[in-house]
Amino acid sequence: MKAGNPNLTLRNRQRARRLDLPLARRITTTLLRGLMGLNDFDLGLLLVDAAEMARLNQTFLHHAGSTDVLCFDYRQKPGPPGRPLPGCPADSSASLQADIVVCVDEAVAQARRFRTTWQSELVRYIVHGILHLRGFDDRRPRRRRQMKRAEDHLLRQLAGRFDLSKLGQDRLKSV
Repeated sequence: MKAGNPNLTLRNRQRARRLDLPLARRITTTLLRGLMGLNDFDLGLLLVDAAEMARLNQTFLHHAGSTDVLCFDYRQKPGPPGRPLPGCPADSSASLQADIVVCVDEAVAQARRFRTTWQSELVRYIVHGILHLRGFDDRRPRRRRQMKRAEDHLLRQLAGRFDLSKLGQDRLKSV
């Protein structure tokens, strides 16, 4: 990857929901470049169903069942690139080379639980994955609160710029 050469690859491998991939690209690019100040990234974003996520979760983390987000960081020295965010550990790394796998089925299920839209929950998972790649950690309560604040802040900014409900719709049943 060349410095200052942004690359974002999106793949939709689930069929439960229709997704507007060009809008997903604009949202993710705004997050990376506009809100986080990243100009050097090579990011793959893979949208999957619960069955595929469960296989990946078992294969790579040895955890049973599906999960919302998996991140694969390919940098030699992981750390938070771009503009510093509140609660973000300091590091001079300024690039991002990673894949983020997001489970659309989990977004739908969690949206019901948290009384939000699955589209907003899906964007939250993308933000969450990128924050992990920037060095945020949610394993300890204090760090989890810091990450949640940064996540909520970025999600509000994105929701102010984009109509997240246009990101996707339920798959229409055939007649």
